[in-house]
Amino acid sequence: GIIKIWNANTGQYLKTLCGHSRLIHSLAFSPDGSRIVSGSSDNTINIWNANTGGCIKTLKGDNDRFYSVAFSPDGSRIVSGSKNEIIKIWDANTGQCIKTLEGHTDDVYSVAFNPDGSRVVSCSGIRSNNSVIGIIKIWDANTGKCLKTLEEHSDFVVYVSYSPDGTTIVSGSADGTIKIWGEE
Repeated sequence: GIIKIWNANTGQYLKTLCGHSRLIHSLAFSPDGSRIVSGSSDNTINIWNANTGGCIKTLKGDNDRFYSVAFSPDGSRIVSGSKNEIIKIWDANTGQCIKTLEGHTDDVYSVAFNPDGSRVVSCSGIRSNNSVIGIIKIWDANTGKCLKTLEEHSDFVVYVSYSPDGTTIVSGSADGTIKIWGEE
């Protein structure tokens, strides 16, 4: 439940952030590098001051184990994916949940905004007859509507991300494959 910050250039230890009581699954810096967001099995998301190490805000879920967290490109929102099949978009300043995206039927392992913040990509899987189909969903970040579902992996999809230009999505699956998708 602790976070350690190191200087990536020198390897020097800088500080420890304490505030979670269970396993931390995901961390992300804000685009300007001033904040860090962490998602934990303790049903909380913490927003930290990257310079001082102080916890700015704690966001509480409803029986959520937060597996993935990410800042929007402008740093104003945070998207989270959790064990309870739910994706939430939070106001990064107030900590209020501003949108809930529902449509997955199993744990949501990874979430990410596209480069302009208008879409969110998420991943999970569907258990069916002793097998799993990997699921990727693309969402409108403003309306919460699911725009597209991709089902090409043969096991849980555990990581998704947008390319820097937003035209491509990459996914990694427990089936041992990495796939690259055109966004449209």
